[in-house]
Amino acid sequence: MTAPTIQRPVSPGHLSPRLTATTAGRVLRQLRHDHRTIAMMLVLPSLLLGLLYLLWKDLPTLPGQPSTFDRVGLTMLGIFPFVVMFLVTSIAMLRERTSGTLERLLTTPLARLDLLLGYGLAFGLMAALQALVTVTVATTVYGLDVAGSIWLVVLIAVVDAVLGVALGLLASAFARSEFQAVQFMPVIVLPQFFLCGLLVPREQMAGWLQAISDVLPLTYAVEALQEVGRSAAETGIMWRDIGIVAGAALLALALAAATLRRRTS
Repeated sequence: MTAPTIQRPVSPGHLSPRLTATTAGRVLRQLRHDHRTIAMMLVLPSLLLGLLYLLWKDLPTLPGQPSTFDRVGLTMLGIFPFVVMFLVTSIAMLRERTSGTLERLLTTPLARLDLLLGYGLAFGLMAALQALVTVTVATTVYGLDVAGSIWLVVLIAVVDAVLGVALGLLASAFARSEFQAVQFMPVIVLPQFFLCGLLVPREQMAGWLQAISDVLPLTYAVEALQEVGRSAAETGIMWRDIGIVAGAALLALALAAATLRRRTS
């Protein structure tokens, strides 16, 4: 009697564009029914930016210098999407694992890389929509003044949000509960926020703090936004910084694919 043939899952390194697109479609359909998550992604950054606008709108400004809101608010257009996408993605992936959905998916020809790229594509599309909404509100309702192209601001915000997605997926691989997923925020997000050059100029930091800042991807997103805020012309530094952030996102996705577990033990 011939033994039955066992269908084995595709290896983690295999990539299928069709399966990636199918995964992205499934995630978007799930998001469509989750109104709270959609509100958090699309509305929350604009509301937080509005709070900063109310805090700083009446502060005096030196002649020839940008206002506090123009200077810091522009930078927050990159930080808010990064933080929001990190939280949403890490919790969403953890739910897939704790519910058993991830284990069932990985017994099909769907590979880990297909799954994570599908998530990255779906949340990347949401990040693009989020960036368009937030930048539009900032420039029209709050009167944010940017020297460079608004579309470059949108691009940087999208790339930074995708970085948040990738790091959220990576963090979810090491968490066993939603609470633990949120606990990774002080470890992954806050050090980058403190050392990105927003609170204290990087050149004024101690040498060892500058060295840490040099390897944190959020530093380069902030620097790219500052370049757009200072000059109407595109600069090589800005494009270099965007490339570094995009490369960090791809690296985080690759690490997430290598460390992703089927279920939470």
